[in-house]
Amino acid sequence: MAITPVQKEAIEEIIKAIMSMTSSRKKRQLAEMFLELVDRAAWADYYEVIPEPRCLNGISERLRTNKYKNPLEVYQDLSLVFLNALYYNEPASQIAKDATKLNALLQTEWKQHTVLPSPPETPPESSAQKQHENNKSASGSAPTVATLSTALPAAPSLVISPTPVPAFAVASMPKPAEPSATKSPQRPTSPDVEIDVGGTPEPESMGAGEEMARDGDSDAIVHQLERGLPRWEGLGENGWMVESSEDRRLDIVLAIKNHKDVVGNRLAVALEVIPEETTNPYLSFNFPLSLKLIESRARSRSYESNKAFDKEMEQLLEKGRRWHEQGSEAYGRVLLLQRLYQAIVSPNPPPGPPYVSTTNFASLPAGPGTARPLHSTDSEKQPGVTTFRVSTKDRTFVDEVQYKGWSIRLADWLHLSNPDDPARPIIGQVFKCFISDEPSKKGQPGVSVCWYYRPEQTIHPAHRQFWEGEVFKTSHFADHPLEDVIEKIACQFTARHIRGRPRPPYWYLGWPLYVCDSRYNDRERIFVKIKNWNSCVPEEVRKSTEFMPIYPFERTVFPRRFGSPFLQGKLKGPGGIGESVEKSEGDKIEGGGTGRKRSKKNPAASATDISGPSKGLYVGVPGSSGGMGTPVGGAVGGYVPYAGQYGQPLQVQRSQSIQPRPAEDRSIVTASGGLASLGSNAMIEKLPLETARHFDRDPETNEVLWFSAPPMNIARTPAPHYSLKYLHWLAAKRKKPTNVPDAMDVDQEDERPEKKQRVHPRPTMTEAINALLDGIPQDGGI
Repeated sequence: MAITPVQKEAIEEIIKAIMSMTSSRKKRQLAEMFLELVDRAAWADYYEVIPEPRCLNGISERLRTNKYKNPLEVYQDLSLVFLNALYYNEPASQIAKDATKLNALLQTEWKQHTVLPSPPETPPESSAQKQHENNKSASGSAPTVATLSTALPAAPSLVISPTPVPAFAVASMPKPAEPSATKSPQRPTSPDVEIDVGGTPEPESMGAGEEMARDGDSDAIVHQLERGLPRWEGLGENGWMVESSEDRRLDIVLAIKNHKDVVGNRLAVALEVIPEETTNPYLSFNFPLSLKLIESRARSRSYESNKAFDKEMEQLLEKGRRWHEQGSEAYGRVLLLQRLYQAIVSPNPPPGPPYVSTTNFASLPAGPGTARPLHSTDSEKQPGVTTFRVSTKDRTFVDEVQYKGWSIRLADWLHLSNPDDPARPIIGQVFKCFISDEPSKKGQPGVSVCWYYRPEQTIHPAHRQFWEGEVFKTSHFADHPLEDVIEKIACQFTARHIRGRPRPPYWYLGWPLYVCDSRYNDRERIFVKIKNWNSCVPEEVRKSTEFMPIYPFERTVFPRRFGSPFLQGKLKGPGGIGESVEKSEGDKIEGGGTGRKRSKKNPAASATDISGPSKGLYVGVPGSSGGMGTPVGGAVGGYVPYAGQYGQPLQVQRSQSIQPRPAEDRSIVTASGGLASLGSNAMIEKLPLETARHFDRDPETNEVLWFSAPPMNIARTPAPHYSLKYLHWLAAKRKKPTNVPDAMDVDQEDERPEKKQRVHPRPTMTEAINALLDGIPQDGGI
């Protein structure tokens, strides 16, 4: 029976009702994840499991073009949308809950429209439930489904692995049951996605509690959530290049293509090695794009406007940032080219070509770890860069600024161009957006950001462990023009990072994601664990329920830990290996005060005095015998720090009146050849206080006397004895006569004192009687 116009109108109303259904609290559109089909290239296992994939937009289009023969075919496809999601996803997942609600709505709405035939009571024969049930009945076992770990791409070392957004949130399938089992064990129920961590909670509610070791299920939990997150819609429509001549576009492309560094390397090679086809599903676009294509279009004048040209250039740079690993030389070249491009198309381009710059085209003369505060004294006459508070002079504050399709607002996180190392962009949080009122910069927009340091930009002990993607809040604020902006990113404080991922628009899959657990005072080399996150964000967003809410995990998931980046021996400053202080907010430090105040201790001495003992530290190689390790005699075994504050080499200055500590180092680090030879195979951690208190300590150094194994069962070495030569001298001395005539008397050396008369004790009464009886004859004679 063909679909009548009345029935078609009724079905359209049902589809509209399904798409309009929202959640009760956040007004979230439940059908959002069911609008489009799953990406076949990214989710091949989905199409192996689901026989008939369906999506709401596809059904609407088929209905509009009269492709359905009768109403029940439409009902079958609509029900397949939700039945597929219920089969592929775990029952406790949010996508399965949404599918259940929408399927119930479909049945209710269909029955209320009397012009439509009654729906069937059983699932369609083409559904995954029926197909796999039939296969199981025929073969006696359930079909095998690829596990989550095999379907996911490898994540970069410092960035959370971005994933594409499917029509259905993909979750790991339970393993096939054993022959003796009837059902695989049920996983714990995951919290509803509507549960939110509102605002920035107070310190007492922000503690992460006891840290858990990362287990094998943690990756599956993270990927299960990330697979169902929405996709970034891409760059917006504002903030693009102003109009200019068509010849100017070609000049810009050639300037980027032919730009060389100071040693003659052409940097555009980092873009040219990227394939033209866009196979990366984490980008904001999916059409072919390359520098060669853009050059060809610029030569043929195919661009309708500068905006179209500018947008494709930014998309190409986005493709380069995602293709190369962050921190690599090729990644740095892409970011350097992006900064050069943004300088060329700015209202005040640099002179050239050829274009040259001592700061990698960044607006500031120095970056994190080397930048000097404005008020600091500088014998080398280097200008100050940062301040310790947001400046309010000669500027007009605005709510947001638009640049290259980005809408940058208060409290957003950004990657900014680093003049010292393009491969490690500055991580900063926006504290103000402004329009400059300075005469030389009149009308130019900019942002005031708080800098966050990477581990390699800090002075830290060799034993310190860092979380994956960890950064540290500092007190450095700097003003950046918009040309310094590389991209928007996200940074979570500990309490939220271990519980979930940020919701849009604060973070999308594909954006870099960092985690912050501590402050870092680069003047004193002090790490202070953050307890009150309210003090770390702009005042305007503190305790705001709208600031960086999260999609929660099923349970707490801690990031991986890694050793110091300097242990590999390849990475260079501005940070380095040295002594630092680990404190929590409010803890006292030497000289009085808390971790936020300046220590009375000489910072240079504390950073270079690395020969002292480590108190309560142990080092061990994972998987080796002998327990967790042995006590470390020195903090880093005599390793000299790479650089000091502001990137200057550390100079060890000791007073001659101060005696150095004993040079003997009997630690396992030294016995193994030092930290450089151990590399990343060694794990050095603080011995927990609850463990250290059970061991004795050295009275002089206060080191924990703790060993990885009991002593070996060997014979003890006897105590030292007198030598034969000395014993012979003593014997000859005793035999020498004391009263020899004409003997030379030399200070009475060989003279012996007179022998002391032996004192005999008085006899006892028994002894006296026995002696008396002995004198009496025994025969009775007188």
